[in-house]
Amino acid sequence: MKEKKVWLITGAGRGMGVDFARAALAAGSVVVATGRDPDAVRRAAGQIGAANDLLAVKLDVTSREDAEAAVLAAVERFGRIDVLVNNAGNFYAGYFEELTPEQIERQLAVNLIGPMNITRAVLPVMRRQRSGHVISISSGAGLMGFEFNTAYAASKFGLEGWTESLHPEVAPFGIHTTIVNPGFFRTELLTAESTTYAAPSIEDYAERTAAQLEWWPTMNGKQSGDPAKLARALVTIAAQEEPPRRFVAGADAVAVAEQKAADLVAQAHAYRDLSTSLAIESSDAEAPARAA
Repeated sequence: MKEKKVWLITGAGRGMGVDFARAALAAGSVVVATGRDPDAVRRAAGQIGAANDLLAVKLDVTSREDAEAAVLAAVERFGRIDVLVNNAGNFYAGYFEELTPEQIERQLAVNLIGPMNITRAVLPVMRRQRSGHVISISSGAGLMGFEFNTAYAASKFGLEGWTESLHPEVAPFGIHTTIVNPGFFRTELLTAESTTYAAPSIEDYAERTAAQLEWWPTMNGKQSGDPAKLARALVTIAAQEEPPRRFVAGADAVAVAEQKAADLVAQAHAYRDLSTSLAIESSDAEAPARAA
């Protein structure tokens, strides 16, 4: 009988994390569902069912102690961890000058340092197994910066740079990494529980701030992406022998990725002559020495 995969999912107390847990269970895996509020995780777990195959664990991803305890609980219950989904996140929206340093620090703490904390705790388990898969949920804002998204984009760009660099470090141990770039999915990210807006404070931004504060809340509940379909797509990816290192999720995210790729090529070519003229030039005196 084939051994069930063990998934550890952060931010599984509500929103897309619940969809991920439900899809993994439906595919025959077992799930460690984690979140800051253990009661919320247990309530969500109760909605999913499958009590024997699901463990609800408290995890604030900004706490290294919580991360280590969650991994220990997962291994004690199921013996291994096959798939880690770094899903927990929040959204601090606002113009950079109006976001406080503390808000930016909190954004980075949850969306960047948080995944590092739980991955650091999980990797020793995966190395011992010589297998594993770390899936990190990024964003279209991890590919391209957007107005009013400075803190959020910084956290997601950081997540992507860290994950891309982590890949060659852990691949020799049979551990895969995948960055997921969702477009607009109908999740709870834009609800009051997950989104914090900078307080308008600078007159030069006032008109644009007002427009942004009007637009973003209206997007909640109108996003075109289906989280349940994304969850099933992740199950498909996790089942592959060689999973992709990046999965761009949603037609809108594909458009962002294509635009970013085109912009990078155009920027690389725009100053090609200047860029390629920057090498140190050898002096006449050095040339014979090298030849000898």
